[in-house]
Amino acid sequence: MEHAQRISLFRSEAAAFAQAVRRALDPGGPPPLVPSCPDWSVSDLIGHLGGVQRYVDHVLCERLQERPDPSDLSLYGLPADPAALAAWPRPERAPNREPVPDALTAWYAEGAEQLATTFGEVGPDLPVWTWGPERTSGFWLRMQVIELAVHRWDAESATGTQAPLDPALATDAVSQSFEVMAPARRSWWSSPAGKGERYRFRSTDGPESWTVVFAGDEILLEPGSTAPVDVEAEGSASDLALFLWGRVTAPALKVTGDDALLAHWFTLVPSV
Repeated sequence: MEHAQRISLFRSEAAAFAQAVRRALDPGGPPPLVPSCPDWSVSDLIGHLGGVQRYVDHVLCERLQERPDPSDLSLYGLPADPAALAAWPRPERAPNREPVPDALTAWYAEGAEQLATTFGEVGPDLPVWTWGPERTSGFWLRMQVIELAVHRWDAESATGTQAPLDPALATDAVSQSFEVMAPARRSWWSSPAGKGERYRFRSTDGPESWTVVFAGDEILLEPGSTAPVDVEAEGSASDLALFLWGRVTAPALKVTGDDALLAHWFTLVPSV
Protein backbone atom coordinates (compact mmCIF):
# COMPACT_ATOMS: atom_id res chain seq x y z
CA MET A 1 0.00 0.00 0.00
CA GLU A 2 1.35 3.44 -0.93
CA HIS A 3 2.20 6.07 1.68
CA ALA A 4 -0.43 8.51 0.38
CA GLN A 5 -3.15 5.84 0.48
CA ARG A 6 -2.31 5.05 4.09
CA ILE A 7 -2.50 8.74 5.04
CA SER A 8 -5.91 8.99 3.35
CA LEU A 9 -7.13 5.94 5.28
CA PHE A 10 -5.71 7.39 8.51
CA ARG A 11 -7.72 10.59 8.01
CA SER A 12 -10.96 8.77 7.18
CA GLU A 13 -10.60 6.39 10.14
CA ALA A 14 -9.77 9.30 12.47
CA ALA A 15 -12.97 11.06 11.38
CA ALA A 16 -14.98 7.84 11.79
CA PHE A 17 -13.55 7.33 15.30
CA ALA A 18 -14.55 10.88 16.28
CA GLN A 19 -18.05 10.28 14.92
CA ALA A 20 -18.35 6.98 16.81
CA VAL A 21 -17.30 8.70 20.02
CA ARG A 22 -19.87 11.47 19.58
CA ARG A 23 -22.56 8.87 18.94
CA ALA A 24 -21.60 6.94 22.07
CA LEU A 25 -21.38 9.85 24.50
CA ASP A 26 -24.41 11.26 26.28
CA PRO A 27 -23.52 14.85 27.29
CA GLY A 28 -23.22 14.96 31.05
CA GLY A 29 -23.68 11.21 31.37
CA PRO A 30 -21.19 8.43 32.03
CA PRO A 31 -19.30 7.15 28.99
CA PRO A 32 -20.41 3.65 28.02
CA LEU A 33 -18.19 0.62 28.40
CA VAL A 34 -16.45 -0.79 25.31
CA PRO A 35 -17.56 -4.43 24.88
CA SER A 36 -14.56 -5.37 22.74
CA CYS A 37 -12.07 -3.86 25.24
CA PRO A 38 -12.76 -5.31 28.70
CA ASP A 39 -12.30 -2.82 31.54
CA TRP A 40 -12.31 0.22 29.23
CA SER A 41 -14.91 2.92 28.77
CA VAL A 42 -15.16 5.18 25.72
CA SER A 43 -13.31 7.80 27.78
CA ASP A 44 -10.38 5.40 28.28
CA LEU A 45 -10.40 4.62 24.56
CA ILE A 46 -10.14 8.32 23.66
CA GLY A 47 -7.29 8.85 26.11
CA HIS A 48 -5.38 5.77 24.96
CA LEU A 49 -5.63 6.45 21.23
CA GLY A 50 -5.00 10.19 21.57
CA GLY A 51 -1.97 9.53 23.77
CA VAL A 52 -0.45 6.98 21.38
CA GLN A 53 -0.89 9.34 18.44
CA ARG A 54 0.79 12.27 20.20
CA TYR A 55 3.60 9.98 21.39
CA VAL A 56 4.27 8.89 17.80
CA ASP A 57 4.07 12.47 16.57
CA HIS A 58 6.76 13.43 19.12
CA VAL A 59 9.03 10.61 17.91
CA LEU A 60 8.65 11.74 14.30
CA CYS A 61 8.95 15.48 14.84
CA GLU A 62 12.05 15.12 17.02
CA ARG A 63 13.58 12.45 14.72
CA LEU A 64 14.22 10.35 17.84
CA GLN A 65 16.50 7.32 17.65
CA GLU A 66 15.76 6.11 21.18
CA ARG A 67 12.48 5.35 22.93
CA PRO A 68 11.11 8.35 24.82
CA ASP A 69 9.82 7.82 28.35
CA PRO A 70 6.07 7.16 28.02
CA SER A 71 5.48 8.33 31.61
CA ASP A 72 6.57 11.88 30.66
CA LEU A 73 3.18 13.62 30.46
CA SER A 74 4.71 16.61 28.68
CA LEU A 75 4.79 14.48 25.50
CA TYR A 76 1.02 14.39 25.22
CA GLY A 77 -0.05 18.03 25.15
CA LEU A 78 -2.81 17.28 27.63
CA PRO A 79 -5.57 19.88 27.94
CA ALA A 80 -5.53 22.13 31.00
CA ASP A 81 -9.15 21.25 31.82
CA PRO A 82 -9.01 19.33 35.18
CA ALA A 83 -11.87 17.09 34.04
CA ALA A 84 -9.92 16.14 30.92
CA LEU A 85 -6.84 15.40 32.98
CA ALA A 86 -8.92 13.20 35.28
CA ALA A 87 -10.00 11.21 32.22
CA TRP A 88 -6.40 10.31 31.34
CA PRO A 89 -6.32 6.47 31.36
CA ARG A 90 -4.43 4.62 34.08
CA PRO A 91 -4.02 0.85 33.73
CA GLU A 92 -4.48 0.18 37.43
CA ARG A 93 -7.89 1.76 37.82
CA ALA A 94 -11.43 0.72 36.94
CA PRO A 95 -13.04 2.04 33.75
CA ASN A 96 -13.51 5.80 33.86
CA ARG A 97 -17.25 6.53 34.03
CA GLU A 98 -17.00 10.26 34.62
CA PRO A 99 -18.61 12.47 31.95
CA VAL A 100 -16.22 13.20 29.07
CA PRO A 101 -15.42 16.91 28.70
CA ASP A 102 -15.40 18.55 25.27
CA ALA A 103 -11.74 19.41 25.86
CA LEU A 104 -10.78 15.74 25.72
CA THR A 105 -12.52 15.00 22.42
CA ALA A 106 -11.07 18.21 20.93
CA TRP A 107 -7.61 17.16 22.16
CA TYR A 108 -7.99 13.82 20.37
CA ALA A 109 -9.11 15.44 17.10
CA GLU A 110 -6.27 17.97 17.12
CA GLY A 111 -3.68 15.25 17.79
CA ALA A 112 -4.97 13.00 15.01
CA GLU A 113 -4.88 15.87 12.50
CA GLN A 114 -1.38 16.85 13.59
CA LEU A 115 -0.11 13.27 13.19
CA ALA A 116 -1.65 12.96 9.71
CA THR A 117 0.09 16.20 8.71
CA THR A 118 3.40 15.00 10.15
CA PHE A 119 3.19 11.72 8.24
CA GLY A 120 2.72 13.71 5.04
CA GLU A 121 5.68 15.95 5.81
CA VAL A 122 8.24 13.29 6.78
CA GLY A 123 7.41 10.67 4.13
CA PRO A 124 7.77 6.90 4.61
CA ASP A 125 11.55 6.57 4.90
CA LEU A 126 12.57 8.83 7.80
CA PRO A 127 14.87 6.86 10.17
CA VAL A 128 13.35 6.94 13.69
CA TRP A 129 12.97 4.76 16.75
CA THR A 130 10.21 2.15 16.61
CA TRP A 131 9.47 -0.89 18.76
CA GLY A 132 9.88 -3.19 15.75
CA PRO A 133 12.81 -4.25 13.55
CA GLU A 134 11.86 -1.72 10.86
CA ARG A 135 13.07 1.69 12.07
CA THR A 136 11.23 4.09 9.73
CA SER A 137 8.35 6.54 9.75
CA GLY A 138 6.57 4.14 7.37
CA PHE A 139 6.45 1.54 10.14
CA TRP A 140 4.59 4.02 12.35
CA LEU A 141 2.09 5.00 9.66
CA ARG A 142 1.24 1.38 8.88
CA MET A 143 0.89 0.59 12.59
CA GLN A 144 -1.18 3.66 13.39
CA VAL A 145 -3.64 3.22 10.52
CA ILE A 146 -4.33 -0.34 11.66
CA GLU A 147 -4.57 0.56 15.35
CA LEU A 148 -6.89 3.46 14.55
CA ALA A 149 -9.18 1.28 12.43
CA VAL A 150 -9.41 -1.37 15.15
CA HIS A 151 -10.15 1.22 17.84
CA ARG A 152 -12.73 2.89 15.58
CA TRP A 153 -14.43 -0.51 15.48
CA ASP A 154 -14.11 -0.66 19.28
CA ALA A 155 -15.76 2.75 19.68
CA GLU A 156 -18.60 1.69 17.39
CA SER A 157 -19.05 -1.50 19.42
CA ALA A 158 -20.16 0.69 22.34
CA THR A 159 -23.35 1.46 20.39
CA GLY A 160 -23.59 -1.79 18.41
CA THR A 161 -22.88 -0.03 15.10
CA GLN A 162 -19.58 -1.68 14.08
CA ALA A 163 -18.73 -1.23 10.39
CA PRO A 164 -16.18 -3.56 8.79
CA LEU A 165 -12.62 -2.44 8.15
CA ASP A 166 -11.83 -1.11 4.67
CA PRO A 167 -10.90 -4.20 2.56
CA ALA A 168 -7.46 -2.92 1.50
CA LEU A 169 -6.66 -1.78 5.04
CA ALA A 170 -7.89 -5.10 6.47
CA THR A 171 -5.79 -7.11 4.02
CA ASP A 172 -2.73 -5.09 5.04
CA ALA A 173 -3.63 -5.60 8.71
CA VAL A 174 -3.72 -9.38 8.27
CA SER A 175 -0.28 -9.36 6.63
CA GLN A 176 1.06 -7.03 9.31
CA SER A 177 -0.27 -9.36 12.01
CA PHE A 178 1.99 -12.14 10.75
CA GLU A 179 4.97 -10.02 9.76
CA VAL A 180 5.11 -7.69 12.77
CA MET A 181 2.57 -8.26 15.54
CA ALA A 182 2.84 -12.03 16.00
CA PRO A 183 6.65 -12.07 16.44
CA ALA A 184 6.44 -9.05 18.75
CA ARG A 185 3.68 -10.49 20.93
CA ARG A 186 5.50 -13.81 21.22
CA SER A 187 8.61 -12.04 22.47
CA TRP A 188 6.72 -9.69 24.84
CA TRP A 189 4.87 -12.51 26.59
CA SER A 190 7.39 -15.39 26.30
CA SER A 191 5.01 -17.68 24.45
CA PRO A 192 5.59 -21.43 24.23
CA ALA A 193 7.71 -22.83 21.41
CA GLY A 194 5.86 -23.91 18.31
CA LYS A 195 5.60 -27.61 17.47
CA GLY A 196 5.12 -27.30 13.74
CA GLU A 197 1.50 -26.04 13.89
CA ARG A 198 0.35 -25.04 10.40
CA TYR A 199 -2.36 -22.41 9.95
CA ARG A 200 -3.97 -20.94 6.84
CA PHE A 201 -6.09 -17.81 6.75
CA ARG A 202 -8.03 -17.27 3.52
CA SER A 203 -9.82 -14.09 2.42
CA THR A 204 -13.28 -14.43 0.88
CA ASP A 205 -13.27 -10.93 -0.62
CA GLY A 206 -9.90 -11.12 -2.34
CA PRO A 207 -7.36 -13.62 -3.69
CA GLU A 208 -5.13 -13.54 -0.62
CA SER A 209 -4.30 -16.47 1.60
CA TRP A 210 -1.66 -16.64 4.33
CA THR A 211 0.02 -19.83 5.55
CA VAL A 212 1.75 -19.54 8.92
CA VAL A 213 3.93 -22.20 10.52
CA PHE A 214 5.23 -22.20 14.10
CA ALA A 215 8.66 -23.82 14.31
CA GLY A 216 10.24 -23.46 17.73
CA ASP A 217 10.63 -19.74 18.36
CA GLU A 218 10.23 -18.88 14.67
CA ILE A 219 7.15 -17.90 12.69
CA LEU A 220 7.52 -19.03 9.08
CA LEU A 221 5.37 -17.51 6.35
CA GLU A 222 4.65 -19.46 3.17
CA PRO A 223 3.06 -16.98 0.72
CA GLY A 224 0.65 -18.62 -1.69
CA SER A 225 1.27 -22.10 -0.28
CA THR A 226 -1.19 -24.86 -1.12
CA ALA A 227 0.50 -27.43 1.12
CA PRO A 228 -1.71 -29.15 3.73
CA VAL A 229 -2.36 -27.32 7.00
CA ASP A 230 -3.77 -28.33 10.37
CA VAL A 231 -6.53 -25.71 10.36
CA GLU A 232 -7.86 -23.17 7.90
CA ALA A 233 -9.97 -20.10 8.76
CA GLU A 234 -11.86 -18.38 5.98
CA GLY A 235 -13.64 -15.03 6.10
CA SER A 236 -13.62 -11.46 4.88
CA ALA A 237 -10.32 -9.63 5.29
CA SER A 238 -12.05 -7.48 7.92
CA ASP A 239 -13.18 -10.48 9.97
CA LEU A 240 -9.75 -12.11 9.67
CA ALA A 241 -8.03 -8.94 10.88
CA LEU A 242 -10.48 -8.47 13.74
CA PHE A 243 -10.07 -12.12 14.76
CA LEU A 244 -6.28 -11.76 14.86
CA TRP A 245 -6.70 -8.63 17.01
CA GLY A 246 -8.99 -10.53 19.37
CA ARG A 247 -12.13 -8.60 18.45
CA VAL A 248 -14.28 -11.33 16.88
CA THR A 249 -14.35 -15.01 17.71
CA ALA A 250 -13.99 -18.12 15.58
CA PRO A 251 -17.76 -18.39 14.81
CA ALA A 252 -17.34 -15.32 12.57
CA LEU A 253 -15.13 -17.48 10.33
CA LYS A 254 -15.55 -20.70 8.37
CA VAL A 255 -13.14 -23.14 10.02
CA THR A 256 -11.85 -26.34 8.41
CA GLY A 257 -9.68 -28.77 10.34
CA ASP A 258 -8.77 -28.72 14.02
CA ASP A 259 -11.03 -26.14 15.75
CA ALA A 260 -9.04 -26.43 18.98
CA LEU A 261 -5.87 -25.48 17.16
CA LEU A 262 -7.47 -22.23 16.04
CA ALA A 263 -8.13 -21.35 19.70
CA HIS A 264 -4.51 -22.34 20.41
CA TRP A 265 -3.42 -19.44 18.17
CA PHE A 266 -3.85 -17.07 21.11
CA THR A 267 -1.58 -19.24 23.25
CA LEU A 268 1.10 -19.05 20.60
CA VAL A 269 0.34 -15.37 19.87
CA PRO A 270 -1.17 -13.70 22.98
CA SER A 271 -3.66 -10.96 22.20
CA VAL A 272 -3.19 -7.41 23.48
